[in-house]
Amino acid sequence: MAVIDRNGNFLSSENKSRIFSQENILKFLYNTIEGRILLKVLTLPLFSEGVGMFMDSRFSKFLIKPFVKRNNISLSDYYTDDIKTYNDFFTRKIKPEMRKIDKESRSLISPCDAKLSVYNIDSNSTFEIKGSEYSIYDMIENKKLAKKYNNGLCLIFRLEVTDYHRYCYFDSGYKSSNMHIKGELHTVNPIAFRKYNVYKRNSREYTLLHTRNFGDAVQIEVGAMMVGKIKNHHGKCYFTRGQEKGMFLFGGSTIVVLLEKDKASIDDDIIKNTLNGFETAVKYGEKIGTSTKKYD
Repeated sequence: MAVIDRNGNFLSSENKSRIFSQENILKFLYNTIEGRILLKVLTLPLFSEGVGMFMDSRFSKFLIKPFVKRNNISLSDYYTDDIKTYNDFFTRKIKPEMRKIDKESRSLISPCDAKLSVYNIDSNSTFEIKGSEYSIYDMIENKKLAKKYNNGLCLIFRLEVTDYHRYCYFDSGYKSSNMHIKGELHTVNPIAFRKYNVYKRNSREYTLLHTRNFGDAVQIEVGAMMVGKIKNHHGKCYFTRGQEKGMFLFGGSTIVVLLEKDKASIDDDIIKNTLNGFETAVKYGEKIGTSTKKYD
């Protein structure tokens, strides 16, 4: 799926040589007998945890400079004084002035830097994303809660490894405890969808958010291959718009937000892009829609 920014410009978000190399590796893993045998090991949480331990060690620091150079990352946008490991770098905190939060109460903001697609949830709560059909129940394994989002909206935020990997609350309110669903950690690259229902099998964590302006929403953080941890900062608590909710450690990842029927209107450019088969590049704190709540 191609990516378009908010001005209608097509984006080339990844280095071509890196894509070629990555695609070859994924084709081997998903399309050959030997690769699928290796994949069974690679997708075990234990393996991902081992990779995570290495990324948390000082031995991983040598990976940072090549990554920065290859992806033309401006480190001046981030706090870098305490970076001692690759995961320190991967979860580096951006300077506030680089991600301004839309504070307007009616504005629905993006919880993260990502490539966004938006879908209606049909009467059967099943729909197709990147060639993989699944139900809301598959995502959260809670039939009663899944039913609440009949005819609502499903927002898919796909993060690449070059994106900022911290995420925030998109409105103010209070939240339930974090519900963790254990699973295998598959890549979110589209090639995986040819063999596996990736979202259904991935490790994920979801939270019910009782928001001030958008009703009861569900936010689901989905771990991808090599992501050992989804790190949410809070259990049950009150939260405020733009407050950091958590972060992903090493790897590309996905956030899914479920909104009830008639709680928000998504910006026209995002809807149009999704209907035309394009993702829209959005930024942490940026307006992506408007509340339909009646205000006095």
